[in-house]
Amino acid sequence: MELSLNTVTVKEKWGLADCIEGCARHGIPGIAPWRDVLHAMGVEAAARQIRDAGLTVTGLCRGGMFPAADAAGRAAAIEDNRRAIAEAHALGARCLVMVCGGLPPGSKDLPGARAQVRDGLHAIMADARAAGVTIALEPLHPMTCADRSVLSTLGQALDLCDELGEGTGVALDVYHVWWDPDLARQVARAGSRIAAFHVCDWKAPTTDLVFDRGIPGEGVIDIPAIRAMVVEAGYSGNYAEVEILSKVWWARDPEEVLPLLKERNLSAV
Repeated sequence: MELSLNTVTVKEKWGLADCIEGCARHGIPGIAPWRDVLHAMGVEAAARQIRDAGLTVTGLCRGGMFPAADAAGRAAAIEDNRRAIAEAHALGARCLVMVCGGLPPGSKDLPGARAQVRDGLHAIMADARAAGVTIALEPLHPMTCADRSVLSTLGQALDLCDELGEGTGVALDVYHVWWDPDLARQVARAGSRIAAFHVCDWKAPTTDLVFDRGIPGEGVIDIPAIRAMVVEAGYSGNYAEVEILSKVWWARDPEEVLPLLKERNLSAV
């Protein structure tokens, strides 16, 4: 697969303009911005520089975060997701990745939070279809259920895709799904609805469940096996998007990190 750089991988050292220039210079053909660096640069300027560099935007991260403690918070989340759809359209992104949100502050109502996610997605689908933006639901590891995502399995994500219909897909991040005993069956079920394929590694032991991801080949995930599942299922994106949240790797010079990612993409992905 071709390599795509998710900008969070080098977030402590580079802004979005640096990432675009660095990808072009190092021969990395894909890029996936996070919205914070996109806003810092400006959507129009970023879209122009990405086009000029000839890069493919494999995804925009992130929409979602629907659950809230009151109606005003839920409405604000929906409006923010509509803005994210417009930004993804402006960039020509292949998808808008959805990190759906955890429990509202003070809540223990997990079914209620999941209902809020469902309702929020229904509320934005007309906007997404009109813009031609694929909504890619990303299941996150269950450890994040309280604060980041009540969508924990690929099966849950696909059930929502079945319900929401046209214009939906899944973002499959190996860090979040590698443990799932039903993974092979669900990947096959996903088929061509796989809108994004994210790679990194799970280090054992790990020092932090969120911010200690490894580069491909550094941990215990059988990335080639999952990649083979994804390809066989019908994933046509042809990009492995490297998304590494790591205090260790954030401290490294991106000029060292990007060549290593290219090397590992050939051997471990």
